Amino acid sequence: MKSVAIERHDTLGVVVGDVRIGGGAPVVVQSMTNTDTADVASTSDQIAELATAGSELVRITVNNEAAARAVPLIAERLRQMDVNVPLIGDFHFNGHRLLSEFPACAEALAKYRINPGNVGNGEKRDSQYARMIEIACRYQKSVRIGVNWGSLDKGLVAGLMDENARSPSPLDADQMTREVMVRSALESAQRALEVGLPENRIILSCKVSGVQELIAVYRELVKRCRYPLHLGLTEAGMGSKGIVASSAALAVLLQEGIGDTIRISLTPEPGGARTREVVVAQELLQSMGIRAFTPMVVACPGCGRTTSTYFQQLAKDVQNHLRSMMPEWRERHPGVESMSVAVMGCVVNGPGESKQANIGISLPGTGESPSAPVYVDGEKTVTLKGGDIADQFIRLLDNYVQEKYY
Repeated sequence: MKSVAIERHDTLGVVVGDVRIGGGAPVVVQSMTNTDTADVASTSDQIAELATAGSELVRITVNNEAAARAVPLIAERLRQMDVNVPLIGDFHFNGHRLLSEFPACAEALAKYRINPGNVGNGEKRDSQYARMIEIACRYQKSVRIGVNWGSLDKGLVAGLMDENARSPSPLDADQMTREVMVRSALESAQRALEVGLPENRIILSCKVSGVQELIAVYRELVKRCRYPLHLGLTEAGMGSKGIVASSAALAVLLQEGIGDTIRISLTPEPGGARTREVVVAQELLQSMGIRAFTPMVVACPGCGRTTSTYFQQLAKDVQNHLRSMMPEWRERHPGVESMSVAVMGCVVNGPGESKQANIGISLPGTGESPSAPVYVDGEKTVTLKGGDIADQFIRLLDNYVQEKYY
């Protein structure tokens, strides 16, 4: 699918490791580990899995001394594995202490994620927040100021509620929540500037769990700043609910040109792969025509004409094959990520969809002639028959990539 020209909001460019966020750069996909960070081996392995799946940034929890000690070891292990992905440290409550006491951790991370609501209370809040920003300045790191409606700054909430009560036109509860979040992000960014952090090292987020609330708060935030914005529901949920909710919210904002980096915060199914959230983020951007990551497979849903499940299995096999080949193809065959493949189940839409794809196959439906025409760039090239149609088609697909993308 070709990229589309969505006019994006003008934001500052921030460099995290070797990844550029904002400033007209492509929307960046990121993810987060769910391993115990102190377990260097399992955390490194999961980071590698996420990076291989296409995560361009990976966030890890840094919640205690063991985790802080592990961070530079993880970074070194990733270098040995030849995995080059910027690491983001996720800090809450004690980040000022961990970054101060473990300078190797502070240096190994490419970015710090700081939640203004979990930095501290009263006078401690200001000093502890300033300490984290000072360390970011020292090591020339970027910072995401990540406001979350589940952990708002209590002092700011109380002050704004008093101010709202005195207003001749007070905001309702939903408007007030959005205003607190936006003000928290913007005031925290201003304090970071005052401490000395350059504005081109600041990224903002205001994450909630509701679709409409997320859309509303980001529409307000983008009116009031030029910082790059990180998008995502804070707790999207599990399975189809999480995918649908995230897609519904982020698609609206992305279509309006809002958002510079995204994460789909899925709760994994028991035993499910953490990489699922990366795949969903990529598919969202690719389905909208914003970016291309891996060849997309068009497949029919099936009906009474396709009582066999053969075409379903072929579509799955083809999709899995494409994803498994992408690490190699990305290096050797530039542009292959934009290729389209059709796997259709009968003659109703099969030939037409196959002609529209770069390469497509139209399988016989129930009772139809046991033959499967293949179309390449709109032209019928061969008709496959026999019990190994799937293997034949995948070989044709591989040959097409070799000949078309070089």
